[in-house]
Amino acid sequence: MSLFIGIDLGTSSVKSIVVDETGSICANSSREYPLLNPQPLWYEQDPEIWWKKTKETIQELIQHPEVDASDIKGIGLSGQMHGTVFLDKNGKPLYNAILWCDQRTEQECEYIEQKVGIQSLVEESGNRALTGFSAPKILWVKQNKPEIYEKVDKVLLPKDYIRYRLTGEFATEVSDASGTLLLQVKKRNWSNHLLESLNIPREWLPNVYESQEVTGYTLSYLQKEIGLPAGTPVVGGGGDQAAGAVGSGVVEGGIATVALGTSGVVFVARDDTLKTFQHTLHFFCHAVPDQWHTMGVMLSAAASLKWWKEISANQESYETILQEADHVRAGSEGLLFLPYLVGERTPHPDPQAKGQLVGLTLAHQRAHITRAILEGVGFGLNDSLQMMNDVEIKEIRVTGGGSKNKIWRQILADIFNKPIATVNTNEGPAYGAAVLAAVGSGGFASVKQVTDQWIQTLECHEPIQTHHQVYSEIYQIYKEQYSLLKHTFHQLDAFR
Repeated sequence: MSLFIGIDLGTSSVKSIVVDETGSICANSSREYPLLNPQPLWYEQDPEIWWKKTKETIQELIQHPEVDASDIKGIGLSGQMHGTVFLDKNGKPLYNAILWCDQRTEQECEYIEQKVGIQSLVEESGNRALTGFSAPKILWVKQNKPEIYEKVDKVLLPKDYIRYRLTGEFATEVSDASGTLLLQVKKRNWSNHLLESLNIPREWLPNVYESQEVTGYTLSYLQKEIGLPAGTPVVGGGGDQAAGAVGSGVVEGGIATVALGTSGVVFVARDDTLKTFQHTLHFFCHAVPDQWHTMGVMLSAAASLKWWKEISANQESYETILQEADHVRAGSEGLLFLPYLVGERTPHPDPQAKGQLVGLTLAHQRAHITRAILEGVGFGLNDSLQMMNDVEIKEIRVTGGGSKNKIWRQILADIFNKPIATVNTNEGPAYGAAVLAAVGSGGFASVKQVTDQWIQTLECHEPIQTHHQVYSEIYQIYKEQYSLLKHTFHQLDAFR
């Protein structure tokens, strides 16, 4: 039986899975690694640690009793987007990878928008310049680390560094490349205009493929080192959100996913390019040929709940504090949470935005704050969903670690006033990467053929109208808070 490996290089861990030709997961493995925080709002990781941990997961998969290495027909890659890896002429990292959540490039973003012009930038790349993207990080290194900049030979995204170590090839694919701010998204290739405007050498960037295309083959030494058969095809794969959408069956226009991971993402697949760009939404290529997607990103979704648990209930389980929250009425007794714990991206591209509890009184207990956090993340996601009104959204599927909790799923259904469904796969981007590997290796004709066979929707939460009415009123209050507090956020940032 044919087997396919999907690898997802996340922010806190790498997860690898083996999927057979029926879509069943035969084996999985994961390894954690640290997130480095050398200065406030700076976030980095060591690419060599990524590679070490990825090899460990592959080796564990191959040693699993249900996996025959000779049956492995393809590998797909996914990973955290926007992270920037700088390599020298020998392919060695020159600096820690600067991650998607890093906020050091505010000045470089302002420079890009002044140099290129906001309208021209958005028309070309589909996006405004945001601190998480790759292009501002390249300019930051040029300005602040000239001794590194002069040695740069290649710039890669996180998953594409793993590709390089697997195959020796410098390659990327359209969905992840969309998040660099250097891709001409409508034409699905690098933008000569943006590269020339920012004086970034084209030869630093890898070749761009469609996500199911084969980009290279595994190197022979890996067979001896970790048991991975030499010459195994490695396909383009996808950025974590696009691959996660594929792994949830969201491969045609009008179907949406809401990802409740460290960050929160609203992802809507679309069959056409945007007629009018929404400056506060992302417009990227999908990991499916001739498909695109609009995407809104909040930086602290499940991360907000994790932060709260660690400071209020570190020895208790998530289930315990969430069950407490389920006994609190919708609206958290007048308590509102703004989930801007590491700044925000959509709809407020502001690295200095701060988290906030509004309306706190002596009557509020831990359960109220927990529920307010669940609701605040829901309101933040609703900001993105409301801006996607040019597409008729037929269905919303929820993914990510936070999606495992039915209380949070119901809150989202009540806020959105739309049914929220789960699917029969919960491996997200890793599963999507395996789907793309199955297509690229020749086992299936198209991505949709695979997802139609492998993925089904399961439990569906219908909105409770009495709750929705409460949330509709509170959401209007929520939307006012950022503009009221923005000046305060920026003042407080001086004391950080």
